[in-house]
Amino acid sequence: MADPKHFSEDAMIHADSLYAAALRMTRNRSDAEDLLQETYLKAFRAYDRFEEGTYIKAWLYRILTNTYINSYRAKKRRPEETDVEDVGELYLYRQINALERSGLARSAEDVALDLFTDDQIKESLESLPENYRYAVLLADVEGFSYKEIAEITGVPVGTVMSRLSRGRAALQKSLAGYVQERALVKAEK
Repeated sequence: MADPKHFSEDAMIHADSLYAAALRMTRNRSDAEDLLQETYLKAFRAYDRFEEGTYIKAWLYRILTNTYINSYRAKKRRPEETDVEDVGELYLYRQINALERSGLARSAEDVALDLFTDDQIKESLESLPENYRYAVLLADVEGFSYKEIAEITGVPVGTVMSRLSRGRAALQKSLAGYVQERALVKAEK
């Protein structure tokens, strides 16, 4: 059991990343602030049951996620499901490989990142279905493992892997649209 006297020093160091995650979930600063405040209130109340030695950041993300689901998504009876069958695996990378390669040995990822503004990446992320977006953010932005994401979101590891794969594929396809708009590559036929 954790000592509540240490809550502030143990948990508050994660406030910035939790706020960023809350903002990505709610897409609204005011709602993100409310969500973060509610998360910390719940965490403080439950801190005496927190097992020292476990990963506090994952524990806080789990509380954040559950709070979001209970408070914000409960407004909907069922989360929106989106079919992403038409998204091909590694779509963006195939498009970028069509570019003429410079003499530098750069990875496709490096080339891709140079092509986009932060706003384009943010817009593409926000266009993803919620389940996919959250999996991509937890894995690729926050650096959580599949197992940690499964614990945070309360779904099996296989579901996390599926959502992450589909989310990344949809993100690649969305970003490829920007590449095509800028006439950097020819569209696949």
